[in-house]
Amino acid sequence: MTETTPYDAARARFTHQALARLVLCDHATDVADGAAGLVATGNDPDTGPGGRVSQALQLVELAERALVSAVIYERERGSSWTEIAQYLGIGPAETEERFAAMLDDWNTAFEIPYRLDDTGRKRIPQLPTAAYDPAWACDRLDTWAGNRLILVNDERPVSSGLVMAVPEELPSVNP
Repeated sequence: MTETTPYDAARARFTHQALARLVLCDHATDVADGAAGLVATGNDPDTGPGGRVSQALQLVELAERALVSAVIYERERGSSWTEIAQYLGIGPAETEERFAAMLDDWNTAFEIPYRLDDTGRKRIPQLPTAAYDPAWACDRLDTWAGNRLILVNDERPVSSGLVMAVPEELPSVNP
């Protein structure tokens, strides 16, 4: 059974490929922001022993999440498991085995957008936030990119390149 969400109409303007790209952009900003936290040295005395290792490990975890998002995006844009595998340095079967369940979860989330929490009262969205509320994600990611990407002269550096859904044709009006 398909349930509706408050963001269905806004999400319908986006292809699954565009939504997957937004999720990848969102996860990439997390990686970039996490890496930036390792650059400054002024707070090193405030970090306990091993603290920078903890930050680096978190960065690896964020990068792994971005990798999963990249694979989902590549599958949405039509890349084969063989094409993806060549960049991972593993075989296509191993690539599919590693990522197929996450791709299935992605696809299922469009049909079953919520799950109930342990109490059975609160609905939890199954799509990542950037895909669940793409209008918000576009605004946030365009602002993030505009503030950080120095050589980009695009007012909408993220949302302008997305493959959008073709609007339904309007009925013709006879004069």
